[in-house]
Amino acid sequence: PSFEEDVININVGGLRRRLSSSALSKFPDTRLGRLLSCDSEESILQLCDDYDVSAREFYFDRNPGFFLYVLHFYQTGKLHVMDELCVFSFCQEIEYWGINEFFLDSCCSYRYHERKLESRHYNWDEESEVSSVDTSPDEISDINHDLLRYSTLRCGNVRKRLWLTMENPGYSIPSKLFSFVSISVVLVSIATMCIHSMPEYQEVDENGNVLDEPILHKLEYFCISWFTFEVSSRLLLSPNPRKFFKHPLNLIDIVSVLPFYFTLLVDVTMGSDSELGNLGKVVQVFRLMRIFRVLKLARHSTGLRSLGATLKHSYREVGILLLYLAVGVSVFSGVAYTAEKEEDVGFDTIPACWWWGTVSMTTVGYGDVVPVTVAGKLAASGCILGGILVVALPITIIFNKFSHFYRKQKALEAAVRNSGKKD
Repeated sequence: PSFEEDVININVGGLRRRLSSSALSKFPDTRLGRLLSCDSEESILQLCDDYDVSAREFYFDRNPGFFLYVLHFYQTGKLHVMDELCVFSFCQEIEYWGINEFFLDSCCSYRYHERKLESRHYNWDEESEVSSVDTSPDEISDINHDLLRYSTLRCGNVRKRLWLTMENPGYSIPSKLFSFVSISVVLVSIATMCIHSMPEYQEVDENGNVLDEPILHKLEYFCISWFTFEVSSRLLLSPNPRKFFKHPLNLIDIVSVLPFYFTLLVDVTMGSDSELGNLGKVVQVFRLMRIFRVLKLARHSTGLRSLGATLKHSYREVGILLLYLAVGVSVFSGVAYTAEKEEDVGFDTIPACWWWGTVSMTTVGYGDVVPVTVAGKLAASGCILGGILVVALPITIIFNKFSHFYRKQKALEAAVRNSGKKD
């Protein structure tokens, strides 16, 4: 086409405007400027979506609102930011029209680059989060795949409903009742263990050995029976037994019952703890492992499961936190030792000062060891202030990850419920 009339018609998403070829020729590298040098139909269609030779009109299927900013650019040579578009859409639009970021006016340049920088920080946070999360297949699809296994099993529909009842507290009314009973048994087990540690509830035989109070002993057997029934049922009903032993919550269930059977086996085969020597101490340790039963509450609590996933996938942030604390404790312990070693107030050696440094950096402040010199107090002030800053640094990242895993866990629970209801 020829442009002797010095005017061309542009139609962008229904918005029609007339532009002079002299204005376009000032910016020959832009899309509209390159139209002036087109000499064939193929070259024109590479730059626009359609055109009408008789009307000298070129059609572009783009955002008509943004084209007003393009018109202003050709008239003034300055580009302004369109607030209605996100920063990435704005970049795509100016890239399409062949306009460089260099033409942004000074009033919009700082705001544009600030928004772009914020988006990069956001993407970096998402990438760091994804990099610390296992890149396994989609969990919802994985759950549905496991549920499909029941179609090939004997009494698969019944086993599937029982599995969902035990796994998902919100699946049905029976599942809520089962969850309530399970939580109650866990709490009774913990309360029994705590009460048994109180002297007034302990009985001593003629040899001086501590015996369980009869009622507490029966409660312990009842709780163990329930836990055994629960973990055995989950194993029998599981659609994938191999995956069952890889799930952390199932491992917690197994660990909660193994100490009881181990100590029972030792008592039956080898006698009481007083006759076992060192092995008796091992048995006592296994008995104390019953405290891990409190972790069984995580199976019925979305918040606890989200917390566990957050700690698991925040190893970088937690590692940095521990590193900062270790450096701070080492530095301030050395300073406190130098200032207080002559005062005989507990800062006798640097390793002895580590306890004081740890307590101060974590802002616990027991006050069992305190500096008395001016230099020591200044070191303590720096230690406390440094601890506040160090502990506060990763909190935001960890909280964001907790929110992410909490929403993800709720979505998984809803997916399991919907899968069961559809069937």
